[in-house]
Amino acid sequence: MNLELDHFFILTDRPKETGDLLVSTGLKESFSRDHKGQGTSNRRFEFSNGMLEILYVRDREEANNGPARDLRIPERVQKDNASPFGIILTRTDDLHPGLPFSGWKYQPDYFEPPKAFHVGDNSEILEEPLCIYAPFFGPISRREEIGKCRSMSNVHITVPLREISETLRALRSADRLQIEPGGENLAVMTLDGGNNGLSKDFRPDLPLIINW
Repeated sequence: MNLELDHFFILTDRPKETGDLLVSTGLKESFSRDHKGQGTSNRRFEFSNGMLEILYVRDREEANNGPARDLRIPERVQKDNASPFGIILTRTDDLHPGLPFSGWKYQPDYFEPPKAFHVGDNSEILEEPLCIYAPFFGPISRREEIGKCRSMSNVHITVPLREISETLRALRSADRLQIEPGGENLAVMTLDGGNNGLSKDFRPDLPLIINW
């Protein structure tokens, strides 16, 4: 199956500070959303071909006991070595239908059935990013817009493990996404092909570096 990165999220317990920091850098913020049944809310930063999502726990009880409980989001926020990342993928064509990795069905309250996510079974490994495939999205016509913070060219994610799961290895073939073992949880996002030669490191506020 030919996959591509649709968007990724970063979990945080400081959504106002971290989101405002991205705004101050020049990223364009879109609308925010509460995820019914999941116990989370977000701040969204959209590009012509993808999105960065700042995700935070709005209702801990709902997150722990609702349909998203197996995502273990509150635990991921609290545990120091847990991955704060979630990777959401779509397919680029209909030539190879099916599921790209083994996992389980997640039916969010905020989607009408049969729309449901397929979550990789590495969700039990808190040190790895959540891997989520959206089978209800068909191939999407993407547009690349080069300009200040318009197009998401690549996201490179490191995982502080010597070996990564079969699920994560399956994601290595996805367009605009790189995943590898590394020294820390870190996402390096390149915008507009990095044509301006500029970079900003958001650590320690966010495990994120943006090149543009």
